[in-house]
Amino acid sequence: MSKIEEKVESLIKDKIEHIGYELYDVEYVKEGKDYYLRIFIDSPNGIDLNDCEKVNNEINDLLDEADYIKEAYFLEVSSPGVERVLKKDKHLEANIGTEVNVKLFKKDDSGKKEYKGILKNFDKEKIILEVEGKNIDIERKNISQIKTVYNW
Repeated sequence: MSKIEEKVESLIKDKIEHIGYELYDVEYVKEGKDYYLRIFIDSPNGIDLNDCEKVNNEINDLLDEADYIKEAYFLEVSSPGVERVLKKDKHLEANIGTEVNVKLFKKDDSGKKEYKGILKNFDKEKIILEVEGKNIDIERKNISQIKTVYNW
């Protein structure tokens, strides 16, 4: 997580929780020539457009006053979606026993760059994934993305 993402998360977390939502993640990225600050929120009842608008209205002035981001950027508030990216330990913990897709930065010793299986456990160094009935350890430093799988 970048410094800007950390600062923004600290700034808006309490405000978002105070109005009844969970701050799932903060992402600050450059896409093409544009910068985006994405705020992902969650709730036990799910998230709709009205929720996103409510959170946007609550945090917009806070972000402007703090002025952490010098570049012009687009603010997006949304749900993390059905297939969620798992970045933090709290995300992994909440998804133990769930089917996930794991992408690696490069092929591993078995020649694979992607795994799909059940998240069994994790620690600071690795995750344990059950793939085809066998548990495999994947070093976290080699993982580019972990995402839940929704079977449509």
